[in-house]
Amino acid sequence: MDIANGITTNHPEIVLMVALIGERPEEVTHFSRNVKGEVYASNFDERAEEQTRVSELCLERAKRLAERGQDVVILMDSITRLARAYNMVAPPSGRTLTGGFDPAALYPAKHFFGAARNFEEKGSLTIIATALVETGSRMDDVIFEEFKGTGNMELRLDRSLSERRIFPAIDIKSSGTRHEEQLFDAPTLEKVYRLRRMVDLLDERDATDLVIDRLKKTKTNKDFLDTLHTGA
Repeated sequence: MDIANGITTNHPEIVLMVALIGERPEEVTHFSRNVKGEVYASNFDERAEEQTRVSELCLERAKRLAERGQDVVILMDSITRLARAYNMVAPPSGRTLTGGFDPAALYPAKHFFGAARNFEEKGSLTIIATALVETGSRMDDVIFEEFKGTGNMELRLDRSLSERRIFPAIDIKSSGTRHEEQLFDAPTLEKVYRLRRMVDLLDERDATDLVIDRLKKTKTNKDFLDTLHTGA
């Protein structure tokens, strides 16, 4: 919700689309009423065919808008439930992975996630999707491993931090952006590396507490990174 509202507030020109697959009805209602964007949803009690249909409808509309020159962002929750739905409806391939997952069901889900790109001389399509981990399901583990490392950015949440009511419950050590050297100038990049080294010396709780505390005391990313040098 915060990501959605942050996008619409700071970049109102972006077309925001939210795809909720296999979600609770109350969550669907909450998003529909509070997000300034297009919400495509299927409830957890609906057939797998409906869940896959909703995701395909959302993706095709997003692609057409991007081809017309618009910048589109899809927030997907979750890629795990989408892959589960395709596992129910995809024709069996005759092979089965750990947890009873048919590898043929991965391709439609990967097609959805892999559609994100920047169209030359046109618009762009960005997809931010969640994946379920530590659910106790071997199938979910297989799905996560298949998608792990395929995105340009990975933000991992830590259940132990949320249980301690530390928010946002981000596992800083395991989160990061691919090719971050392209995003910063050399001095800023060195400060980011310094932050990484400092966080690596602390346990997860202390690291997250430290970063959140310093973020609250500063107004910009530059000010935040400068505190690492001054020891404020």
